[in-house]
Amino acid sequence: MAERKLVYFASDVHLGLRVNDPEDRERRFAAFLNGIPSDAKALYLLGDIWDFWYEYHDVVPKGYIRVFAALQRLMDDGVEVYFFQGNHDVWTYHYFEELGMKRLMQPCLVEIGGKVFCLGHGDGLGPVPRGYRFLRAVFYNKVLQFLFSLLHPRIAFAFGNSWSRKNRLARHEEYRFRGADEPLVKFAEDFSRKHKVDYFIFGHYHVDVRMMLSTGAEFIVLKDWLDRSPYLYFDGMSIFGASSQKME
Repeated sequence: MAERKLVYFASDVHLGLRVNDPEDRERRFAAFLNGIPSDAKALYLLGDIWDFWYEYHDVVPKGYIRVFAALQRLMDDGVEVYFFQGNHDVWTYHYFEELGMKRLMQPCLVEIGGKVFCLGHGDGLGPVPRGYRFLRAVFYNKVLQFLFSLLHPRIAFAFGNSWSRKNRLARHEEYRFRGADEPLVKFAEDFSRKHKVDYFIFGHYHVDVRMMLSTGAEFIVLKDWLDRSPYLYFDGMSIFGASSQKME
């Protein structure tokens, strides 16, 4: 059997967000998953695949059949599927693992084809504002998660979807990436001085970013799926984008 080499990366699909055409977004993402060859090595989902996800012990959000079917087909074919929690789908507890996916925590170092990748969603890394750190602490707090689980699902999902509709994506506000001044870039620069890293790949910011760090590592941020279908793949030697153009 030939060695599996192809590895895919995607982030920030925001399934369920009522912006642009959510049904078309789901179809595009399912088509991307179905287009991954059965002899690929792995798929890394870098967070915020869902715009709002909350699972109870016996209840999960309805829908997304095309996506789950495509993910199951990949895993049945032997493709490893890994996922990171984003700031929108942080409340994943066990369902994805029951399907066969594997949860990773950022920043995660992975060696692929002799290259070292540092992967994650990207939020909360580096010197981010105190207010956002507090918000993350609230989202990850076990006591508050338990209290939220006491709400009826209809109330919980209404609240979560309402909160999602007020985010920056729903307001069509483009984030202005600050280059070397961005906390995530500062994190990557510092991290790659302490660890050997060839590629950093993150999501979260909803903008295309491709830059070289002073350490020689390549820093990449994947854009969201609101109006197109961005993804990366690694063929064992180089990283390519959805347009099959090598990223210099």
